[in-house]
Amino acid sequence: MKTLRGSTLLCLLLVLTLPLVGIVGCGPTAQAPAIPPVQTFVIPFGDFQNMGAHEVSSFASNQTNWEWAADSVGFWSMFGTIMLAVPVAAFQASFQHTPVQQDDGSWIWSYSVNVLGSIYTAELHAQFETEVLPEGVHWSMNISKEGEYEDFLWYYGEGNLPATQGFWILRQSPAVPTDLLQIDWSRNISAETYAVKYTNIVPDGPENGGYIDTQYTKGVPYDHIWDIYNKGQDNHTLIQWSQNTGEGRVQDSDHFGDGDWHCWDSARTNITCPA
Repeated sequence: MKTLRGSTLLCLLLVLTLPLVGIVGCGPTAQAPAIPPVQTFVIPFGDFQNMGAHEVSSFASNQTNWEWAADSVGFWSMFGTIMLAVPVAAFQASFQHTPVQQDDGSWIWSYSVNVLGSIYTAELHAQFETEVLPEGVHWSMNISKEGEYEDFLWYYGEGNLPATQGFWILRQSPAVPTDLLQIDWSRNISAETYAVKYTNIVPDGPENGGYIDTQYTKGVPYDHIWDIYNKGQDNHTLIQWSQNTGEGRVQDSDHFGDGDWHCWDSARTNITCPA
């Protein structure tokens, strides 16, 4: 463990050798860290479920390939909509507010957010870190609801200063304050690509270790690559699709009885996969 004297000498050395660089972990800084973007927290399931919808005819016949992919995504979409409604809304609202620096050098965004007609008070905390993640930030979100609970630590996480990689840990609810979900994220800012993975971490839960791993690429013909792992069935559903055209394909050996790709076109109709 570092002594107070050792930490002070280290900070002094850094100040003397790097006078033009902001020092993290040595006291207050002039600027709050940037909150990681929404795509580090939220998988936009609606992009998949709505893709190509404007082209779908009410007389469309065979769409079983797309439907199986949509059903596989649907569980995680419902999970995100219901279980994560309050923490997601609180996170999205944070970008609209200005943080206040605290005496210990940390920053707090404090505000209220309306979720389905209920008012919640949110406090997003940011503390520069040098121990857990080099040149990083520790984030935590405390949420209160008048008359029910106060300062519930709903999620926390770590991210590096460029906000190119990190993770979040979410808990279930104030009534069930156990771990629920780990979100691992990374992004390439210049390439405008990113990846988000939700993993079930419910202690001793039957689906602990199950996940949906999503990658947003600039690939052709498919710019989205998703891997859904059903822990209970020990089965993977692989989905590749294009946000631009709505075309895609799915692979699931348990469902289809083979290891082949099963494709759909821009109208979600089954087609023979291109060679």
